[in-house]
Amino acid sequence: MSRMKSISILAVAAFSLSLAAAAFAQTSTSATGAAPAATTAPAKTTTTKSSHHSSMAKIDLNSASKEELMKLPGVGDATAQKIIDGRPYKGKNELVEKKIVTKSEYNKISSHIVAKQEPAAK
Repeated sequence: MSRMKSISILAVAAFSLSLAAAAFAQTSTSATGAAPAATTAPAKTTTTKSSHHSSMAKIDLNSASKEELMKLPGVGDATAQKIIDGRPYKGKNELVEKKIVTKSEYNKISSHIVAKQEPAAK
């Protein structure tokens, strides 16, 4: 009798696990397929923000105007002027090396800037 009871318990446990797996799979599908309006709207907003940052042209430290530099996150009038006064830059990391911005400020703007070099005169 105890053997029959063990088999019953195993059968119930296996059935419960299969139901849980099916419910999980259905929940995952519902989040992406059954309710597109609820999940699509935030995704579009996030995608738009990501596209905006990635499509935004990088600002060249060696040629940007003060106004262009001030569009960078956390860069105001004084910092923009320091960047202009410190030109030319061989690399964008020179902003930290020359102590024009702090490392944390640099981390905010580094993905938005480049330091292009003028071609050497022949």
